[in-house]
Order: sequence, then structure tokens, then C-alpha cells
Amino acid sequence: MNYELKNIPVRTEKPRTTGFTMAMDKGLSLRATEDFVDSCSDFVDIVKLGWATSYVTKNLAEKIAVYREAGIPVYLGGTLFEAFIVRDQFDDYRRVLDKYGLEYCEVSDGSISLNHDRKCEYISTLAKDVTVLSEVGSKDAAKIIPPYKWIEQMQTELDAGAWKVIGEAREGGNVGLFRDSGEVRQGLVEEILTQIPEERIIWEAPIKAQQVWFIKLLGTNVNLGNISPTEIIPLETIRLGLRGDTFDHFIGEIKL
Repeated sequence: MNYELKNIPVRTEKPRTTGFTMAMDKGLSLRATEDFVDSCSDFVDIVKLGWATSYVTKNLAEKIAVYREAGIPVYLGGTLFEAFIVRDQFDDYRRVLDKYGLEYCEVSDGSISLNHDRKCEYISTLAKDVTVLSEVGSKDAAKIIPPYKWIEQMQTELDAGAWKVIGEAREGGNVGLFRDSGEVRQGLVEEILTQIPEERIIWEAPIKAQQVWFIKLLGTNVNLGNISPTEIIPLETIRLGLRGDTFDHFIGEIKL
């Protein structure tokens, strides 16, 4: 940090497994990627190339190399995995991972109907070669999954070999964990936490109010995902109680 302040929450250090920030790259140019890494690499633990943007992104190999040089792993969005699966191209998907030297991948079923046992088989197969993040929840706002089913699916996917499970929210933060207004489904989150260890979950929270809610509930070192590149440093200040939203939450009983 550039100067000293007292009573700042203690952040975990990279490589982190808690206090994890997953950034969502929705198609940054190579130059923008370089600028992003220059300003934010200390605060980014992994980058997701959103949904299937990697299919149309220019200079994909060079972009991945920029992230790799900065020590930031990259993975392809779960929707791309689903696009391969629905076309019966699982082996082709694995070849893409090999082609770009990717060490992480996402398994999801938010846009397709996929038998859950089959999803767990994909997780188990991929986990032999790469680190798997599995996503739970639907991208269809009309599809409400009861809490017991979220818990059951998260647990079975962890048992199948997933490193962490991701709570679905999309890049808009208006499905899955959230109502269409963006409000957190508090009862769902609290029930999930009765059964699934918080360090094994990444909560997609692209909207500031959602990030604040999770930080107030679970502390500075909660795992958060789908963070826009322009919101990485603002999020870090929220984690540290250096933005109005969490200023009083972390400052304690300091008297002026």
C-alpha cells in the first residue's frame, strides 16, 4: 500500500483460496488487458473470459499469455462448455483447453438441461487434468431452484472433484442468487451456508450493493466473482472499509 492506515481489515495474500476475486473479462483488447493487469493484478485471483467471448476474441493466445505472465489464471466461461456439450463435442472442448494451456475450467448447466449425474461425470473427468469450478443455478429468471437442491448439487459437485462451486448470478446480477431486482435471496444464501463451507463457494456479485451485502455478512475475505475489470479496485476498497458502504462496518470504536 502507498501509506499506512490503522484498523484496516487483514486481507489474505496471493495465492489465495479465500478472499478470492474472480474478474469477468467480456472482451478486453490486448492493450486493455495489459493496462488492466498493470493496475489490478495484485487484487485479481482468476479471470473468466465471459460466456463464449473467447470464440470471437482477437489475439486470444496473446491475451492469455498476458494474464499468465502476471500470475493470473484464466478460464473459459461455462456457457462455452455448454455450447460444446450440446453439440456433442466434449473431446473438442478438452482439446481447446490443451491448445491454450488452460489449467482451470468451468462446468455449468445454466443454459441447457443436463442430467446432474452426467454433469458430475464431466466434472470428474475434467478434474483429472485441470482445476474445475462448477456453477450451480439457472440463467433462466423464471426457474427457481429450492435451497435444498442448491445444497445437494453443490455438495455432489464438490464430491465429484470441483475445487470450488460458483453461485450463479450472470453478469447482470439478476438471476440465481438474486431476484430480478438484484436483491439478494437472503434465505437461500443463509441456508446454503448451513451445509456448504463458505471457503468452497464463489458468490457471483457483479453489482456493488451485492458485494457490500456479502462482505458485511461474511467479512473481508469472502470469495466474489463476476467482477468487472473497472470495479476491481473499488471492490478492494469496499473489502478494506475504505468506501462509504463499509466504512463504519470495519472502523470499530475509534473516537475522534
